[in-house]
Amino acid sequence: MSPVSSIVKVSQDVAVLVWDVGLTLVNLVSPKRKVGKVTPAGHPGADGKWPEFQPPKEGDSRCSCPALNAMANHGILPRDGRNISFKQLNHTIRATYNFAPTFCFFVPNFAANMLKKKYSKDTFDLADLDLHNGIEHDASLVRRDVYFEPNQATIHVPYVEELLASATGKDVDGNALLTIPDLSKISSKRRAEARAENPEFSLDKFHKVFGSSNSSTMLTIFGGRVPDLETVLLEERLPDGWESRIREPKGLTILTFNKTVLKVEKGIDESKFAVAAAASAPEAARSSVDKPAPVEA
Repeated sequence: MSPVSSIVKVSQDVAVLVWDVGLTLVNLVSPKRKVGKVTPAGHPGADGKWPEFQPPKEGDSRCSCPALNAMANHGILPRDGRNISFKQLNHTIRATYNFAPTFCFFVPNFAANMLKKKYSKDTFDLADLDLHNGIEHDASLVRRDVYFEPNQATIHVPYVEELLASATGKDVDGNALLTIPDLSKISSKRRAEARAENPEFSLDKFHKVFGSSNSSTMLTIFGGRVPDLETVLLEERLPDGWESRIREPKGLTILTFNKTVLKVEKGIDESKFAVAAAASAPEAARSSVDKPAPVEA
């Protein structure tokens, strides 16, 4: 990256951060959106009426993110998952999940830079987002590592079932709820297992936080509600009548979101599961487990 490009990027990041702080303050003093009216009028999903669900066909593009795949399965994004503009992704994520405009710019812009494309004019296919160690990373809670499963659109049902079964909370109706400690614990287990069994395992500090960011959407946008998450994670479908659990008028800001992300990440401790993970790892992987873990950047 040239010095000029670096300056532009830093200036852009600072501007987004300042904007995000402003939106966070507006959320603090503004009334929340009414239940049943979180999704904007005129957008797919308004009043809980999501477009028809259609599973992907052969040749359609999907990725490791269940929330994006669900949007394509409902036709909110192109059903084939192809030729999506980064600006289109920005607007549809915001309306569908009520992320703040700062988040909805930052993430697609990051993806554009990752793919060496222009945010303002280029397009991508959903599968493009699975560039390994770009956004996609090892030790996912719902996917096998790319070493074992190159097609990261493939749902690993045992992981999803274990994740949902780990919920210890309850809502007012008695439904199971995932909590921050639940996510920290299952993430600790998955990281230890992935490190033990995957001879090409990698997870630097950036991707650790990114992994906790991915899982934190289950607590924020989906409120940790297991019945809803079961549909989203196993079918990649938005439940009938569902709407984002974020009711703030400006949506979920980066600043507010990171409060949950950092709590999840802080609670992760691989060491609690390292011995069991090493014992259950395939014999071929054990020699690499016995070596000291590389120093992470």
